[in-house]
Amino acid sequence: MTDLNNLFLGRRTIRKYTQEEIGEDLLNDLLMAGCRSSTTGNMQVYSIIVTRDENKKKALSPLHFNQTMVLEAPVLLTFCADFNRFNRWCLNSSAQPGYDNFLSFMTAAIDALLVAQTLCIAAEARGLGICYLGTTTYMAHKIIDVLRLPKGVIPVTTITLGWPAENPEQTDRLPLEAIVHSEIYTDYSDADIERFYSVKEGRADSLQFIRENNKTSLAQVFTDVRYKREDNVYFSKMLLKVIEDQGFMNNL
Repeated sequence: MTDLNNLFLGRRTIRKYTQEEIGEDLLNDLLMAGCRSSTTGNMQVYSIIVTRDENKKKALSPLHFNQTMVLEAPVLLTFCADFNRFNRWCLNSSAQPGYDNFLSFMTAAIDALLVAQTLCIAAEARGLGICYLGTTTYMAHKIIDVLRLPKGVIPVTTITLGWPAENPEQTDRLPLEAIVHSEIYTDYSDADIERFYSVKEGRADSLQFIRENNKTSLAQVFTDVRYKREDNVYFSKMLLKVIEDQGFMNNL
């Protein structure tokens, strides 16, 4: 139970890293652990781009909104949905692939995310810190160019990886009662919603967000500042175009 508490219940997202490098043997161990993740049909329709080069990081940094950790972390890992490799194998084996559709993109994206999370758990177990970058899907079209991803390959998430130079306070989580449903989905009453979100809303950092953004509630910080409707619509259109351009929208 102690190990469980330390590894999972005590985990923190790390955004500041020391200058210590990650050895090749350790990184390979983590990559091998990640690639033992569950995968649809044992197809392994994902790829991982390892970025250590400073110039390549500088090219990627603006695509991740110039977050400093992109340059400071010794390693960036970009996890991609990848049917390119599997399609090539099929064609070389006189088999006709039928994976140019949205379902196949979802299959490969789920595979890639499973690998990413398994690798992150393995990394944290070795004392490393990680941070997921949600900007990957926002700027997928430009990341494709920088990483030279061929048709059939789409980046779905990126993590920064390195030795922690901070021990930040844990972010809050909703209680299990808010997340877990027994047998069927049980919808929430207004009283449930108020109760489940009360701790989050009462945190000092939440109250600071509200003041800094001149809002009257934490929910408004999300809807009006952090994840605005117009931004969601814009990036949705961009991602759908990427999915089409990369060959996953033949849904006839």
